[in-house]
Amino acid sequence: MKISFLKKLIEIVETSEIEELEVSKWWTKVRITKSRARTGGAEPQRVVEAVLGDRVAAGKAVSEPAPVDENLLEIKSPMVGTFYRAPGPGAKPYASMGDAVEPGQVVCIIEAMKLMNEIESEVSGKIAKILVENEQPVEFGQTLFLVSPS
Repeated sequence: MKISFLKKLIEIVETSEIEELEVSKWWTKVRITKSRARTGGAEPQRVVEAVLGDRVAAGKAVSEPAPVDENLLEIKSPMVGTFYRAPGPGAKPYASMGDAVEPGQVVCIIEAMKLMNEIESEVSGKIAKILVENEQPVEFGQTLFLVSPS
């Protein structure tokens, strides 16, 4: 696909109410998603990302994906749904940055089809990074947490 076509798709998503757009042509697949981080009073932050095989277009520029520390372990989503860090509004999160986790420990909830599914860690270590914002949609196999092994 041509860069001009991709720019036009990104512009359409940015200027409309569309939250996600996916286009496939031959061996190339492009998915553009727009998420708005919830911030108190400030203008919502917008993130637009287009995936082109092994390249990522963030905003309007095409660049290589950021390298991930190979020493970190991943906790991935086993399903499609909505990510929740805590059991309820105002409750303490299951896992925060720097918290120690063990296999079998609940780290979050994913709501799928009105069912709340507790997601357990399969690794032990300390939470190094939380990759998903609370109440955001997640996909099957999407990395939710990066864990520094103990």
